[in-house]
Amino acid sequence: MDKKHIIKDIEKAVLFGLIFSIILSISSFDAFCENMRRNILRIHIIANSDSPADQSVKLRVRDALLNSCGDIFEECENLETAEQTAKENLDNFKKIADKTLSENGFSYRSEAKIGKSYFGTREYDSFTLPAGNYNSLILTLGSGKGRNWWCVIYPSVCIGSTSKKLDKSISKKSAKIANNPKNYKMRFKIIELYEKLKKAKKRKRR
Repeated sequence: MDKKHIIKDIEKAVLFGLIFSIILSISSFDAFCENMRRNILRIHIIANSDSPADQSVKLRVRDALLNSCGDIFEECENLETAEQTAKENLDNFKKIADKTLSENGFSYRSEAKIGKSYFGTREYDSFTLPAGNYNSLILTLGSGKGRNWWCVIYPSVCIGSTSKKLDKSISKKSAKIANNPKNYKMRFKIIELYEKLKKAKKRKRR
Protein backbone atom coordinates (compact mmCIF):
# COMPACT_ATOMS: atom_id res chain seq x y z
CA MET A 1 0.00 0.00 0.00
CA ASP A 2 1.49 3.31 -1.07
CA LYS A 3 1.79 6.40 1.12
CA LYS A 4 -1.20 8.20 -0.48
CA HIS A 5 -3.55 5.31 0.30
CA ILE A 6 -2.28 5.16 3.87
CA ILE A 7 -2.93 8.89 4.32
CA LYS A 8 -6.44 8.55 2.84
CA ASP A 9 -7.22 5.65 5.17
CA ILE A 10 -6.02 7.69 8.15
CA GLU A 11 -8.14 10.66 7.04
CA LYS A 12 -11.20 8.40 6.69
CA ALA A 13 -10.59 6.90 10.12
CA VAL A 14 -10.24 10.36 11.70
CA LEU A 15 -13.40 11.58 9.93
CA PHE A 16 -15.34 8.48 11.01
CA GLY A 17 -14.11 8.92 14.58
CA LEU A 18 -15.13 12.57 14.57
CA ILE A 19 -18.61 11.81 13.23
CA PHE A 20 -19.04 8.97 15.73
CA SER A 21 -18.00 11.20 18.65
CA ILE A 22 -20.45 13.92 17.52
CA ILE A 23 -23.29 11.38 17.32
CA LEU A 24 -22.46 10.09 20.79
CA SER A 25 -22.33 13.64 22.15
CA ILE A 26 -25.72 14.57 20.64
CA SER A 27 -27.24 11.28 21.80
CA SER A 28 -26.05 11.94 25.35
CA PHE A 29 -27.34 15.53 25.19
CA ASP A 30 -30.74 14.33 23.94
CA ALA A 31 -30.96 11.92 26.89
CA PHE A 32 -30.63 14.86 29.28
CA CYS A 33 -33.22 16.76 27.22
CA GLU A 34 -35.59 13.80 27.49
CA ASN A 35 -35.13 13.88 31.25
CA MET A 36 -36.53 17.42 31.16
CA ARG A 37 -39.44 16.49 28.88
CA ARG A 38 -40.49 13.58 31.08
CA ASN A 39 -40.36 15.39 34.40
CA ILE A 40 -41.89 18.79 33.67
CA LEU A 41 -45.54 19.87 33.44
CA ARG A 42 -46.10 22.92 31.29
CA ILE A 43 -49.12 25.20 30.97
CA HIS A 44 -50.13 26.09 27.44
CA ILE A 45 -52.68 28.87 26.90
CA ILE A 46 -53.71 29.22 23.26
CA ALA A 47 -55.42 32.43 22.16
CA ASN A 48 -58.51 32.54 19.96
CA SER A 49 -56.60 34.49 17.29
CA ASP A 50 -53.69 36.86 16.83
CA SER A 51 -55.87 39.98 17.02
CA PRO A 52 -54.71 42.50 19.67
CA ALA A 53 -57.93 41.97 21.64
CA ASP A 54 -57.64 38.17 21.70
CA GLN A 55 -53.96 38.32 22.60
CA SER A 56 -54.68 40.80 25.38
CA VAL A 57 -57.43 38.71 26.96
CA LYS A 58 -55.18 35.64 26.74
CA LEU A 59 -52.78 37.39 29.11
CA ARG A 60 -55.64 38.40 31.41
CA VAL A 61 -56.71 34.75 31.57
CA ARG A 62 -53.11 33.84 32.38
CA ASP A 63 -52.97 36.35 35.23
CA ALA A 64 -56.30 35.21 36.62
CA LEU A 65 -55.23 31.56 36.60
CA LEU A 66 -51.85 32.19 38.19
CA ASN A 67 -53.30 34.48 40.84
CA SER A 68 -56.03 32.00 41.76
CA CYS A 69 -54.34 28.64 41.27
CA GLY A 70 -50.61 29.19 40.90
CA ASP A 71 -49.79 27.92 44.38
CA ILE A 72 -51.64 24.58 44.14
CA PHE A 73 -48.62 22.97 42.48
CA GLU A 74 -46.13 24.17 45.10
CA GLU A 75 -46.46 21.05 47.26
CA CYS A 76 -46.48 18.51 44.43
CA GLU A 77 -43.72 15.96 44.98
CA ASN A 78 -43.44 14.65 41.42
CA LEU A 79 -44.92 14.89 37.93
CA GLU A 80 -47.58 12.30 38.69
CA THR A 81 -49.02 14.28 41.61
CA ALA A 82 -48.79 17.50 39.58
CA GLU A 83 -50.79 15.95 36.72
CA GLN A 84 -53.34 14.58 39.17
CA THR A 85 -53.68 18.02 40.77
CA ALA A 86 -54.19 19.56 37.33
CA LYS A 87 -56.83 16.97 36.39
CA GLU A 88 -58.74 17.55 39.61
CA ASN A 89 -58.84 21.29 38.89
CA LEU A 90 -59.71 21.28 35.19
CA ASP A 91 -63.26 22.49 35.83
CA ASN A 92 -61.95 25.26 38.07
CA PHE A 93 -59.42 26.36 35.43
CA LYS A 94 -62.19 26.53 32.85
CA LYS A 95 -64.48 28.52 35.15
CA ILE A 96 -61.75 31.07 35.86
CA ALA A 97 -60.94 31.42 32.16
CA ASP A 98 -64.59 31.67 31.13
CA LYS A 99 -65.31 34.25 33.82
CA THR A 100 -62.36 36.37 32.64
CA LEU A 101 -63.50 36.12 29.03
CA SER A 102 -67.05 37.10 29.97
CA GLU A 103 -65.95 40.02 32.14
CA ASN A 104 -63.95 41.38 29.22
CA GLY A 105 -66.83 41.16 26.77
CA PHE A 106 -65.90 38.00 24.85
CA SER A 107 -68.59 35.51 23.87
CA TYR A 108 -66.34 32.52 23.18
CA ARG A 109 -65.35 30.14 25.97
CA SER A 110 -62.42 27.92 26.92
CA GLU A 111 -61.50 24.25 27.00
CA ALA A 112 -59.14 22.77 29.59
CA LYS A 113 -57.43 19.39 29.31
CA ILE A 114 -54.24 17.49 30.08
CA GLY A 115 -52.29 16.30 27.04
CA LYS A 116 -49.09 16.50 25.05
CA SER A 117 -47.98 19.76 23.45
CA TYR A 118 -45.08 20.20 21.06
CA PHE A 119 -42.82 23.17 21.81
CA GLY A 120 -39.81 24.47 19.96
CA THR A 121 -36.74 25.48 21.98
CA ARG A 122 -38.06 28.08 24.42
CA GLU A 123 -36.26 30.54 26.67
CA TYR A 124 -37.69 31.69 29.98
CA ASP A 125 -35.78 34.16 32.12
CA SER A 126 -32.64 32.30 33.21
CA PHE A 127 -33.29 28.87 31.69
CA THR A 128 -34.03 27.24 28.34
CA LEU A 129 -36.06 24.12 27.59
CA PRO A 130 -35.31 21.95 24.54
CA ALA A 131 -37.73 21.27 21.71
CA GLY A 132 -40.04 18.29 22.00
CA ASN A 133 -43.34 16.99 23.34
CA TYR A 134 -44.18 17.84 26.94
CA ASN A 135 -46.96 16.89 29.32
CA SER A 136 -49.11 20.00 29.47
CA LEU A 137 -52.15 21.64 30.97
CA ILE A 138 -53.70 22.94 27.76
CA LEU A 139 -56.17 25.80 27.92
CA THR A 140 -57.66 26.66 24.53
CA LEU A 141 -59.53 29.94 24.20
CA GLY A 142 -62.24 29.99 21.53
CA SER A 143 -60.98 28.55 18.24
CA GLY A 144 -57.41 28.33 19.54
CA LYS A 145 -55.84 29.71 16.35
CA GLY A 146 -53.70 32.42 17.94
CA ARG A 147 -50.24 32.60 19.42
CA ASN A 148 -49.82 30.80 22.72
CA TRP A 149 -48.38 31.62 26.11
CA TRP A 150 -46.54 28.93 28.02
CA CYS A 151 -44.76 28.38 31.28
CA VAL A 152 -43.82 25.58 33.68
CA ILE A 153 -46.22 24.76 36.50
CA TYR A 154 -44.32 21.75 37.80
CA PRO A 155 -41.91 22.49 39.19
CA SER A 156 -43.69 25.75 39.89
CA VAL A 157 -41.55 28.35 38.13
CA CYS A 158 -44.30 30.70 36.92
CA ILE A 159 -44.25 32.40 40.30
CA GLY A 160 -41.21 33.52 42.27
CA SER A 161 -37.61 32.39 41.78
CA THR A 162 -36.95 30.08 38.84
CA SER A 163 -33.33 28.99 38.97
CA LYS A 164 -33.49 26.71 42.01
CA LYS A 165 -36.98 25.31 41.60
CA LEU A 166 -36.23 23.78 38.21
CA ASP A 167 -33.75 21.46 39.93
CA LYS A 168 -36.59 19.91 41.91
CA SER A 169 -37.80 17.52 39.22
CA ILE A 170 -34.93 16.96 36.79
CA SER A 171 -31.39 15.61 37.08
CA LYS A 172 -28.53 17.89 38.09
CA LYS A 173 -26.95 17.60 34.64
CA SER A 174 -30.26 18.44 32.92
CA ALA A 175 -30.71 21.45 35.22
CA LYS A 176 -27.17 22.59 34.43
CA ILE A 177 -27.97 22.47 30.71
CA ALA A 178 -31.27 24.32 31.14
CA ASN A 179 -29.72 27.01 33.34
CA ASN A 180 -26.70 27.57 31.07
CA PRO A 181 -28.17 27.58 27.55
CA LYS A 182 -25.37 29.74 26.07
CA ASN A 183 -22.99 26.80 26.47
CA TYR A 184 -25.24 24.50 24.44
CA LYS A 185 -26.65 26.72 21.68
CA MET A 186 -25.62 24.49 18.76
CA ARG A 187 -26.82 21.33 20.50
CA PHE A 188 -30.21 22.92 21.23
CA LYS A 189 -30.50 23.77 17.53
CA ILE A 190 -29.59 20.23 16.46
CA ILE A 191 -32.11 18.74 18.90
CA GLU A 192 -34.82 21.09 17.61
CA LEU A 193 -34.09 20.04 14.01
CA TYR A 194 -34.20 16.39 15.05
CA GLU A 195 -37.53 16.86 16.86
CA LYS A 196 -39.00 18.67 13.83
CA LEU A 197 -37.99 15.76 11.59
CA LYS A 198 -39.65 13.30 13.99
CA LYS A 199 -42.79 15.43 14.04
CA ALA A 200 -42.87 15.55 10.23
CA LYS A 201 -42.51 11.76 9.98
CA LYS A 202 -45.44 11.24 12.38
CA ARG A 203 -47.62 13.51 10.24
CA LYS A 204 -46.77 11.53 7.09
CA ARG A 205 -47.74 8.25 8.79
CA ARG A 206 -51.16 9.68 9.57
